[in-house]
Amino acid sequence: MATAPQSLTGTSTVDAPAAPPSVGASHPDAPPAAPPAGRDAAVPTALTIAAAARETGLTPDTLRYYEREGLMLQPVDRVSSSHRRYGDDDLYWIRLLTKLRGTGMPIRAVREYAALVRAGTGNEAERLALLEDHRTAVLAQLEATRQNLEAIDHKIAVYRERAAEPAAGRTVTP
Repeated sequence: MATAPQSLTGTSTVDAPAAPPSVGASHPDAPPAAPPAGRDAAVPTALTIAAAARETGLTPDTLRYYEREGLMLQPVDRVSSSHRRYGDDDLYWIRLLTKLRGTGMPIRAVREYAALVRAGTGNEAERLALLEDHRTAVLAQLEATRQNLEAIDHKIAVYRERAAEPAAGRTVTP
């Protein structure tokens, strides 16, 4: 059963048009300030790395890797004990990174995209080109996957037909 597409905040995007995110008040790619269900919008998020990992579905090691590789928009805040504290903007960006990586965008391209976003306005055409190129690659991958699925569906149909035949009348096929 297919599920509804999800936005970066985890809500369904079926009824809502896909509008470009606005990354908070501080950055054009910041997320809209909508906390996940159960979290008070008036209280800013300050999650530990373990809590951020749970919230994003990644491991703490992956979050550290994203930071070390320059994939984050800004350094993750730290408290006096030097422990990381992830805010809403960080979580939004991590979710976007996860979607880019989940669709096969290479780390070098993600790093380039992050650098363009960090640089601020004036490079939107470069961001657009990078994302459009990635979209083209994703569509080609989807088409290849669709064709592979057709082959699998064909074999399933063959085996269903064969399974309905009496055992003595079956022939062996791959």
